[in-house]
Amino acid sequence: MEKRIYLDNANVTKVSKEVLEAMLPYYDEKFGVPGGEFGHSYEEEAAESLWKARETIARKINAKPEEIIFTSGVTESNNLAIKGAVRYMEKVHGKLKILTSGIERKCVLNSFKYLGESGHTVEFLPVDGEGFLKTDELIGRINGASFLSVQHANQEIGTVQDIKAIGDLAEDKGVLFHSDATHSFLRERIDVEKIGADMMTFSGHAVNAPLGSGALFVREGVKLEPLFHGDSREFGLRAGHPNMPAIIGFAEAVKTMKEEDIDRMRELRDFLIGELLGIEDSRLNGPRERRVCDNVNVSFKGVEGEAILMMASLKGLILRTGSACFNPQLRSSYVIRAIGGSAEDANSSTRLTLGRYNTMEEMKETAEIMGEIIEKLRSMSPIYRKVRR
Repeated sequence: MEKRIYLDNANVTKVSKEVLEAMLPYYDEKFGVPGGEFGHSYEEEAAESLWKARETIARKINAKPEEIIFTSGVTESNNLAIKGAVRYMEKVHGKLKILTSGIERKCVLNSFKYLGESGHTVEFLPVDGEGFLKTDELIGRINGASFLSVQHANQEIGTVQDIKAIGDLAEDKGVLFHSDATHSFLRERIDVEKIGADMMTFSGHAVNAPLGSGALFVREGVKLEPLFHGDSREFGLRAGHPNMPAIIGFAEAVKTMKEEDIDRMRELRDFLIGELLGIEDSRLNGPRERRVCDNVNVSFKGVEGEAILMMASLKGLILRTGSACFNPQLRSSYVIRAIGGSAEDANSSTRLTLGRYNTMEEMKETAEIMGEIIEKLRSMSPIYRKVRR
């Protein structure tokens, strides 16, 4: 296979060798699933393994094992947190006022839109030019609200919110607070006791665990209406057989991610940002500081993101674009537009996200490839030539 540089790790990561090795026995040797109160030996072994995995996740975020609910990943966790909490509170309090930011993942935004169509009052909070939640807007709108969901790190531009300050405000106002930590988990320090979040979403696909692995932290005492109805697994919040290999793999990924991995990704990120901003008429989307360690997002004046992606792919460089042409609904990046970017900025935005296995040599090669691509595309662009005049 031809050499490739993979820089779409925020979308999905390669499963690490350690994770794969930990998972394999749960396909052909330890393939049981937890049973009821009394089970046969396969069920008992599975129950013990499941609990150890729960302890591993809980320990990483300073939670209790019984506060960890295993799910199929970010979409299910976010849907369970948002719809589950609002539906439960609705039974007691009727229709609610609920808040979220305008740059959340689609599964959060669409969950809120769904609840809005069900009669709840939904408000989407604005962000500033670097993607940070506007504190004055939150303070002004949180009165009378019952539920708030704000991500820890943005999936597109890497902005890391001051989640503790947001959590403190929510607690002070008696508002249930959920945060999607998919893109910060294992890359930022997370202590749910210090943050004050009532619920937090995690997903294995972004941390070298398999697709189909994830978890939701649900603080003790928080009540949710389950999405699936059946048996009483996962403390009555998720019926059905647990995906034991994926759960074991997720826990192994948590064990094997090291602080030096984060430091190295941060070094690679800073180098690549510097190189790409050295290209004339380029713009960094999101902040330089308070940015998650694996995210680079740059817009290039006078070129289309789709063209960048296609040419990069031909050269073995795998990345992602915010171009409307690459979006099935033909809409440019709503995140870039929310931070004040123009349609051109959104259409040319290029996201490169790093992983544990990327190297400095790859960053140097990436910078060279991107420089060549931008130069070639601009030489063919009547729009860029017109702007330059």
